[in-house]
Amino acid sequence: MRYLLDTHTFIWFSENDKLLSKKAAKEITHINNSCFLSIASLWEIAIKSSNGKLDLKIPFQEIYSFLSANNITILPVEMNDLYTLLALEHFHKDPFDRIIIAQGIFQNLTVITVDGNFRHYPVKCLW
Repeated sequence: MRYLLDTHTFIWFSENDKLLSKKAAKEITHINNSCFLSIASLWEIAIKSSNGKLDLKIPFQEIYSFLSANNITILPVEMNDLYTLLALEHFHKDPFDRIIIAQGIFQNLTVITVDGNFRHYPVKCLW
């Protein structure tokens, strides 16, 4: 399977937080699965870390090493993702979540998220 981690999913996974469902943790660590983290999530983490709205247990500068060690690939935002974004209804207002939804749809990835707003869109979700 191919999974796209929502921002909170990645944070909870990186911090071994009990808020991450056992099913999500199992799929993220399964050897045969491919996991991705949108560059938009890294942008969101950087912004929230720099303005004091997010306190990570691992320094931001160590995220890339953590991603590599856990076989999580950074997913760039491509033009086709943006075309998909333009066609989305406005059920969800958060711009970071909207690009993650668009990437999930266009890239045919299952998004690992607890966010119920994702279910308003034709994107596969797992929690």
